[in-house]
Amino acid sequence: MTDRSELAAHLQALNGVNVLCIGDVMLDRYIYGEVERISPEGPIPVLRIEREEAMLGGAGNVVRNLVALGARVTFITVVGDDEAGREVTALIGDSEAVEPYLVVEKGRQTTIKTRYIATSQQLLRTDRETVAPIAAASRNKTIRLGVEIVADNAAVVLSDYGKGVLEPATLGALIEAAGSAGCPVVVDPKGRDFGIYRGATLVTPNRHELEQASGLPTASDEDIALAARAIIDICGIEAVLATRGPQGMMLLGTGGKGKHLRLPAEAREVFDVSGAGDTVAAVAAAALAAGLALEDAARLANVAAGIVVGKLGTAVATPAEMLHALHASVLLAAEAKVVGLEATVERARRWRGAGLRVGFTNGCFDLLHPGHISLLEQARAACDRLIVGLNSDASVRRLKGTGRPVQSEAARAAVLASLASVDLVVIFGEDTPLALIEALEPEVLVKGADYARDQVVGAEVVERHGGRVVLAEITPGYSTTRVIEKLSG
Repeated sequence: MTDRSELAAHLQALNGVNVLCIGDVMLDRYIYGEVERISPEGPIPVLRIEREEAMLGGAGNVVRNLVALGARVTFITVVGDDEAGREVTALIGDSEAVEPYLVVEKGRQTTIKTRYIATSQQLLRTDRETVAPIAAASRNKTIRLGVEIVADNAAVVLSDYGKGVLEPATLGALIEAAGSAGCPVVVDPKGRDFGIYRGATLVTPNRHELEQASGLPTASDEDIALAARAIIDICGIEAVLATRGPQGMMLLGTGGKGKHLRLPAEAREVFDVSGAGDTVAAVAAAALAAGLALEDAARLANVAAGIVVGKLGTAVATPAEMLHALHASVLLAAEAKVVGLEATVERARRWRGAGLRVGFTNGCFDLLHPGHISLLEQARAACDRLIVGLNSDASVRRLKGTGRPVQSEAARAAVLASLASVDLVVIFGEDTPLALIEALEPEVLVKGADYARDQVVGAEVVERHGGRVVLAEITPGYSTTRVIEKLSG
């Protein structure tokens, strides 16, 4: 499983991937204004309209999200021979990254969803649409185009809003063609029968959709796991990524019968969940197209969903926003690893109670260099959990003299805590970590091999209760003092 800093590095891989999107396109209209009074004609607000916007919705929003990620998209959909269909055609044509194949069907109403919004509050939504299977000629053309094009893409996303573009026969033909081409298929599903998606790589239902399709409750994590497993077993789908709103997501189908991956919600503030499912499907498809593991695709989709629900309207998540979110979470996690002595002792006690070996090393770590990294990695390899004792600013000044440390104890602690090899950081103010070692009683005490065994502070304490001292190999040519001297000329 990839950690979040490594996950951030995968974002670049999404740029330029080829993804085929097929599904129900819509026109999303947003009418914004202010409400300053209640109508005298009835107890309803009067919206004074200030501006209007139109954008692609439904499968079109999946396309928008794919383009925002840097993907190149082939888009197959059906529109009516009407003004909304022409507006959809123009919006799709605005992006050079999209190669559209639009099937125009006379007599069909292109779906229009109109939302009326005052400040950040949605007052009303109106829908105009045809909810019926597309004509036989439109269906045959959609299937023919999809089967011909699928091999030119690295992933397929099927955006099913139940409006009639993706009928069972169409789905079966497209998924079979994708399977023959070795192309993963991501489905944003609709309806009670997920058997129509048989052979898909991943379906992304929300909690309600999962409950409807499985016929099982979805109140708890355990319920969701059972419902998703039933879908996998009965419907012949490889994996289910269940979106759970404020509870985040759960991925099933990554291995053994009971294996699942829980992903906590990323959003700090939720303004609008409309279109979040489109984002999840788009990011998952782009990630699979880039060759990422299913777990990493789900993690990126979860990060992206946390971004779009914090925006008003059907929105997209850009790689820059996702990168910021991933880095921010790493920093927050790092802060959580910097704790006081009492909390450190309690955490060590719990780890020890779970049968884990607790290791300890210490230092000033003023300017982190490869020698430090090597020491910490060797220390972590010698134990199950590594606690790093960090000299306070005052103790560094006493040990190193005026002008040190170069970085504050808060900065040094944050950098250390961001390392995967470090599990906890505790700052101590004494000149030596002896009191800290006596309080922690680690099973493993690690120091650089430039020390002799009898020079290691706390060695006797550790060995007295059955622990051991490890002298880590020193990476030659690195020292903070030397770096500072070189910088100062």
